Order: sequence, then structure tokens, then C-alpha cells
Amino acid sequence: MANSETEQAKYLDAAKEVVKREAFNMQRALDKGQLMDGLRHATEMLNELRTSILMPKSYYELYMMVTMELTHLNMYMSGEFIKENKIADLYELVQHAGNIVPRLYLLITVGVVYIKSQECSRKDILQDLVEMCRGVQHPLRGLFLRNFLLTSTRDVLPDIDDNIVDSGTIDDSIDFILLNFSEMNKLWVRMQHQGHSRDRTKREQERLELKILVGTNLERLSRLEGVTVSKYQNHVLPAILKQLINCKDSIAQEYLMDCIIQVFPDEFHLKTLDTFLDTCCQPQGTVNVRNIIISIIGRLSNYAQADPSNIPEDIELFQIFSGKVTQIIQSRTEMPPEDILALQSALIKLALNVYPSETGYVDKVLENTCNIFNEERSRAKGCSAELSRMLRVPIDHYGDILTIIQLEHFTQLFGFLEYKSRKELCVYLAENVIQTETHIDSHDQVDLFLTMISCLVTDQADQSAEPEDPEDFEIEQSLVGRLVHQLTSGIPDQQFLILNTCKKHLLTGGDKRIQYTLPSLIFRAIQLCRVYHDLAAEDEKWEKKVTKILMYINSLLSTLVKAEYWDLALRLFLQAALVCDMVGIQSAETAGYEFVSQAFAIYEEEVSDSKAQLIAISLIVATFERTINFSEENHEPLRSQCLRASSKLLKKPDQCRAVSLCAHLYWSGKNREMAG
Repeated sequence: MANSETEQAKYLDAAKEVVKREAFNMQRALDKGQLMDGLRHATEMLNELRTSILMPKSYYELYMMVTMELTHLNMYMSGEFIKENKIADLYELVQHAGNIVPRLYLLITVGVVYIKSQECSRKDILQDLVEMCRGVQHPLRGLFLRNFLLTSTRDVLPDIDDNIVDSGTIDDSIDFILLNFSEMNKLWVRMQHQGHSRDRTKREQERLELKILVGTNLERLSRLEGVTVSKYQNHVLPAILKQLINCKDSIAQEYLMDCIIQVFPDEFHLKTLDTFLDTCCQPQGTVNVRNIIISIIGRLSNYAQADPSNIPEDIELFQIFSGKVTQIIQSRTEMPPEDILALQSALIKLALNVYPSETGYVDKVLENTCNIFNEERSRAKGCSAELSRMLRVPIDHYGDILTIIQLEHFTQLFGFLEYKSRKELCVYLAENVIQTETHIDSHDQVDLFLTMISCLVTDQADQSAEPEDPEDFEIEQSLVGRLVHQLTSGIPDQQFLILNTCKKHLLTGGDKRIQYTLPSLIFRAIQLCRVYHDLAAEDEKWEKKVTKILMYINSLLSTLVKAEYWDLALRLFLQAALVCDMVGIQSAETAGYEFVSQAFAIYEEEVSDSKAQLIAISLIVATFERTINFSEENHEPLRSQCLRASSKLLKKPDQCRAVSLCAHLYWSGKNREMAG
């Protein structure tokens, strides 16, 4: 066989010239009614298909050119010739051609005309043709010859039974195609074992180029109207699977199983699902069973999704596939973890599409995946990307974190992810909650959720010792801060439990995180104080509850102070003081006084920059000016402290601005004794 493209093109061009010349002479002879001369030129033309030099692509091009020219001979014999001559004599005549390849091409061409003439038994002629094709055992020539047989007879095969005597039945057509398929598959597999072992890759590529010739048989079978579910189940599929298993060739097994899935109707697959899946456990170890299983799951899933009534009640698709997938994984101990996860992902998609209300099915898949990786933890290494994709499937489908939380084994699988993938998935979950505006309204659910996204909340044992990118870290922690506002309940007491749960988790994040996360928690607590104040007429214990919340706020602010976030703590102390003033109870006034005093302490001890001092004292004065429920006993020392601090500013202009602001505290006189 010529290897270079130049040599291939040279031989192909030479063969094409011969075909053109002989085809022209054949047509001229036929136009003159000289059939024998026409057959002689046709034989010379067909002799070009005897070559062993051309590679599959070039041979296919030559084959198409020759078969196109043969249509002229077919048309001639189907027209005037058949009216004046006995086609049976011609059928005998062409069998005397000297070489077997042109002889069989002519025999098929004449045989099809013979069948159409209805002068003989269609069944006998078809059987004769398919048996005689065994005379060509060269893989390439044999495959194209049998493909010519299949395409030439597609319009004359018996289909739905009719009343024509000796016309044959649908069973004859099935047997004809199955025999042709079997022989073609043998020729196709034989290509693998020809030539030197160093050319193995090249031969495999050539085989892949020719696979459609074999698959055409199955496609033709699927188009026979007489092939019912019963015939497929009892006759067609067993014969195909027998040939598939016996050939013991991974390329053939993988391609033909995919062909079966693609060409036959969905209702056929439903009736034969167990048989087909049992066969999936038997192919060669190198067969990529993953793609086959995923393909059949995807097809039946789409079929069920189009119309749920398509799936009979007695067929439990998920249970069947789940059991077989588990069996395949257990039997193939060397199956890559990527393939395992791809199969499990396909099962999850099946459960979500066909049984959307059965969250237990999804959790069952997650449980099986956990068990597989627990038994052989090494299998989970290096497949974080695939596992992450699998876990995103239910997230994208449900779009509801509350449903994800119900999946008991979802969080367990997080442990098999590498740190980077785990964190990316946590970010994905957090963004999903915010984008869908989902509210998590139970402290138990909040606990589960924050445990699930622990990568964002606290340091992990397996994370890199290298510092994280500051910009990325800020984005992630800001996301957690936004998440806090989604952890809400319409029941105030439940909301306080949620806040305590959040505190428990967020304080484990260390000093570097709390500057982003605690402010949100403090503002949620401030809002809860307002809620209790509005419910004062309905809740007798509201004052005690507010006092407890203020203590909660104070503990969070103390944490910020210890972490030396002075500016942030100062501002939040002032916000807390405002809410204390708003509720207007004795315990709240005491807490408010303490909050303002703490703000002053930070100002005096930690704020040294003159510009920052002016800003800080302005904030303190503005906050204090808004208060109305401080008693004169508490109001007088605080406003005096504001004035002293203002007069001690470094720059005279700053002193003037600050003192003028303090004048409002004396002018407005907003305190409890003066009724605001």
C-alpha cells in the first residue's frame, strides 16, 4: 500500500482515468444496444476496485465514482432490455466474469434487476448474493463490496409481509442484513491484525474511517417497518450482541454498542434494557463503557422528559441503571475515577430529569460515590475537577440551597475535593444563594450551610502555606458578608438563634476575616433590635431580649477591637449607640453610653493622624447629636468630652470645625429631661 499522499494521489488519478474511459465506452455500447460490449467495459472499470494500493479514503473516492457509473447499467437493464430479454440468462452470464470482484459487483447489479422483475424468488436471490460475497475476503475490498450489496438492495428487501408468492418475509430481510453485518464486522476486525505491530495506530485510524460501513447495516435494520419490539427483543438484538461479544475487539464493541443506542427507537431500548446493560459488563477491558452507559442514560432520560408517560410504571429506570453502574464499577477495578464520576453524574441527571421530586435518588448516587472513594481513597486523587462538575449538577438544577442541604451525603463529598476546587465550589454555592435570593430561615439549616462552605469561613488543614491573593480574598470574604443577609427568619427568636450560629462559625475565621464578616452580623443584630421594639406590644419579654442582643453586639465589637480594626470598630460602636437610643429603655441607655465611651476610648488611644481625628470626632458628635433618650446625667459628660476632644485637635482650622459641631449638642439640648 502506498504510504505517501503524493503516491496515493498518483495511483488514484490513474485509476480515475481508467474508470472515466471505460465508463464512457460502456455507455456508448449500451446506447447502441450492445450489452455484451457494455458488460466488458463495465468489467474493465470494476477491475480498478481490485487494487490493494489505495488507502481507505482514496479507495472510497474511487468506489463512489465506479458505483455512480454502474447506475447507468442498472437503468439500461431495468428499461428496454428487461422487456425483450430474459434477465435470468443475464444473471447466469455475469457469473462467468474472470475476476471475482467485478463479477460480484455485476452480479449484485443484475440481481437487483432480477428481483424487481419478479421472475424468481426474492428470498433465494438475496440469499445467493449475500453468500457469494464471501468470496472476497480482503478486508477493504470486502467491506465496500458488501456495502454496495446493502445499498443496492435497500428498496427490494421484504418488509411488511405481502401476498406475493415467494416474496420472502420480514424475517428473511432481518436474516439477510444480520448475515451481511456479521461478515462485514469480521472483515473490519480482521484489519486490526494485518501488517506490522508498529503500524497499529495507523490501522486503528483506518478502521475508524471505515466504521460507518459496518454501522449502516444496523441503521438499515432500524428502518424496516416490520421490525417490531418483539422481533427486536427476540431476534435482532440477541444476534447483534452475540456478534459483538464474540469479535472480542474493543473498537468494534464500543462503536457497535453506540450504534445500537443511536439507531433503534427508544421504546425498543426500554424493553431490552436489562439485556443491553448486562452486555455492557462483558466487553473487553479497554472498551470505554462510560460513554456507552452515558449515551443510553441520556437518550432514555430525554425520552422520559419529553413525555413522562413514555416510561411504563413497571420500569424503574433509576434503579436499573444505578444497579448496573455499581456492578460495572465493582467489576472494573482499574476504571479511572474520571469515568466513575462521569457515570455518577449521568445518574444524577437521570434522577433529576425523570424523577425531579425524588431527592433521595440524587442522595443515593452521592452516597454510592462516597462509598467508592471511602473504600479506595486513592481513586479520588486528581479528579477534583470532575467531582466538582458532578456536584454542580444538582446545584444548577434545583437552584435552591435548601434542597441541597437536605442531601445528606453532599457535604461528605466535599472532603474528597482538593482545597482549590473545594473553595471554588463554596464560592459557587454562595453566589447561587445570593443570585436566587434564597433565605435560609432555620438555625439548623444555617449551621449545615456554613459547615458546607467552611472553606470561605475558616482556614483549612490542607490549604497552601503561601498567602492568598489579597484581592481574591477580599472578594470571597465580602461574599460571605453578603451571605449573612440571606440568613434570615421572619420569627425574631429564630433569627437570634441564627445570629448565634453565624457567630459560632464566623469567629473561627481568624482576625483576617472578621473585618469583612462581622459588620454584616452586627447590622443584622441591630435590625433585630428594631424588630423587637416594634413588637413591644406583643412580646412582654422584648426588653430582656433587646438587652441580650446588645450584649451580643458588644461581644462582636470587642472582638474587632482586639483584632485592632480601630476605625471599623469606632464606626460600629456609634451605630450600636444609635439603636440603643432608639429603643429607649434603661438597660439600652447604659449600653449606649458604654458604646459611645468605647468609641471615645478608641479615638483617644488609637487615632493619631490629624485628618483621621477630625473625621472620628465629627462622627462621634454627629451620632451623639441624633440621640434623644440619654438622661442629663449621661448626656452632660459625653458632650463635655466631645468639646474637650475637639479643642485638643492639632490644627486650628480643625479645632474650629469640631468645636462648631459641638455647639449643636448644647443648642439642640436633645435629652430625656427636656423631651428632645
